[in-house]
Amino acid sequence: MTYVDGFVAAVPTANRERYLQHARDAAVVFKEHGALTMVECWGDDVPEGKVTSFPMAVKCQPDETVVFSWITWPSREVRDRGMAKVMEDPRLQPEANPMPFDGKRLIYGGFEVVVDA
Repeated sequence: MTYVDGFVAAVPTANRERYLQHARDAAVVFKEHGALTMVECWGDDVPEGKVTSFPMAVKCQPDETVVFSWITWPSREVRDRGMAKVMEDPRLQPEANPMPFDGKRLIYGGFEVVVDA
């Protein structure tokens, strides 16, 4: 089964185009290092919860939008090797491709796919 890295972030709504360019540039690098796909989703119907929610999880401010993203890999092993190369790639270093959002509020994790229907 494939392996998935998932991400949730709060992006300043005014930075939408900068974020999309950042994501397009990153997608090239991730795919060169073994990723199968990279998907970026701009929040459209992301309700604030009473106990938990995407906006609460990333401390989304009124002038921000929740972004939900994922990267698929052929396996955990390919992901581990590929992610190490991605982190070293000069094209994704902060001075070359700065994140147009607060990375401290980024939530991420790796997931083993158990159902793919």
